[in-house]
Amino acid sequence: MRHGKKVNHLGRKSAHRQALLSNMASSLILNKRITTTLAKAKALRKYVEPLITKSKNDTTHSRRVVFSYLQNKDSVSTLFGEVASRIADRPGGYTRIIKLGDARLGDSAEMCLMELVDFNDIYKKDGAEKKAKTRRGRAKAKKTGDEAEVVEAAATEEKEEKKAPAKKAAKKTTKKKDK
Repeated sequence: MRHGKKVNHLGRKSAHRQALLSNMASSLILNKRITTTLAKAKALRKYVEPLITKSKNDTTHSRRVVFSYLQNKDSVSTLFGEVASRIADRPGGYTRIIKLGDARLGDSAEMCLMELVDFNDIYKKDGAEKKAKTRRGRAKAKKTGDEAEVVEAAATEEKEEKKAPAKKAAKKTTKKKDK
């Protein structure tokens, strides 16, 4: 039984597994997508997402920590340059695993495509602007001058629309009373 065993050993010794994950993470960062088995992709997700989070804070310390995992200067510079700029406003979930549905011929392993989310242009909507960050606090946000005017104008229009049917109903009742 595998109760409480959170690490998938991938059939390798510790040093071999660390080298495998390091090489796969470097390939993912440099190429933006890789094709691998589902088990390796799930293990790689746990390995690479904290490194991508560290890349948001571009300090010497975070670069050294990431380099100790990746052991590749090119991938570290790509991570802190190109990748970090794209994922700056994303709170997590930097990778996507897409099952390919076909099994590998040799051992029938389930294959998948692993990619960095912000680098797939197929899923992005053309012309759509990014939403503003949602507020997590309880206090209401103060509106700028332009927004406040638009909101006030919309509120007055709603009030007028509500009053118009009420005036018509009042006229009908007065006509009935006259007869």
